[in-house]
Amino acid sequence: MPGGVALKADPAREEAELRGYLGGDFEQRRLWRWQEQLDAEFAASGDEADFYRTSRGYLYNLTAFAMTGTKLPYLEHLVRHVPAGARLLDYGCGIGSDGLLLLEAGYRVEFADFANPSVDYLRWRMARRGLDAPIHDLDRHVPAGFDAAFAFDVIEHVSEPFAFLEEMERRARLVEVNFLEPDPGDTDLHHDLPVKALVAHAARRRLRVYRVLHGRSHLVLYDPRRAGKPARIVNHARVLWAGQRARRGGRPARRQ
Repeated sequence: MPGGVALKADPAREEAELRGYLGGDFEQRRLWRWQEQLDAEFAASGDEADFYRTSRGYLYNLTAFAMTGTKLPYLEHLVRHVPAGARLLDYGCGIGSDGLLLLEAGYRVEFADFANPSVDYLRWRMARRGLDAPIHDLDRHVPAGFDAAFAFDVIEHVSEPFAFLEEMERRARLVEVNFLEPDPGDTDLHHDLPVKALVAHAARRRLRVYRVLHGRSHLVLYDPRRAGKPARIVNHARVLWAGQRARRGGRPARRQ
């Protein structure tokens, strides 16, 4: 890995920590049926805003998803462009699996999400690992001045994706985010994203990375400052080339 930063998913550790945290309340079937149990919890809730602040099903859902290693390619692009020691914001962190990998790799990571059971679990995980990092409440205040902000498999959960990007752009010199193409099998928690328009937004800026991963996940890493016309033309060509390459192969991203 460039810069000497190597990241590796550890499924056994992810499961063991959740078991340790929940103790006798741990339910293996909820980890096996990580999406079904979350969808059932959401259907019973009926209020999206309240659900993201109260869900315990996400403890299982996000653990199981972290165990797949699906997001490792996103993290690998980030560490190629941002050196260890940089200040990073894990925006919409959930249980913090992505940020914890980076924190242990020598980055200065801060986390941001709603005050919820997932964040309570994140605090427990950091204490268990002997780590310490700020956790910011999205309902209150999230600081700026970061070298990079990242959000993986998060933006499809919001109703205003461009406003979401603006919040990230105001806080960091680089932004990395992925846009999932809508799929009939997606959870009801997903909002359909205007993927082409979102990618075009990034391509009008100082685009560093554009890839289509897992068949339908459009990953961008960019400097939010506007690019000049020559750079925009190059970015447009890169987007077209990557899209054509993706259509020739790849597999669908799993839903979360």
